[in-house]
Amino acid sequence: MNDRVKNYIQESRQELKRVNWPTKQETVRYTLFVILLSVGVAVFLGVTDFVFAQVLEKVIL
Repeated sequence: MNDRVKNYIQESRQELKRVNWPTKQETVRYTLFVILLSVGVAVFLGVTDFVFAQVLEKVIL
């Protein structure tokens, strides 16, 4: 059992050394992109919801 755990940890470390980690600048850029995209989608959905609510209110009343 101990050999299997030890082998797993060694292989995990080797695999993590092969990972191509992004630079700090890339991480900041991708994070800002995700935040702006999320805000954009939220605004779009909010406007769409408002428009549909107004249309349904006029149709029902």
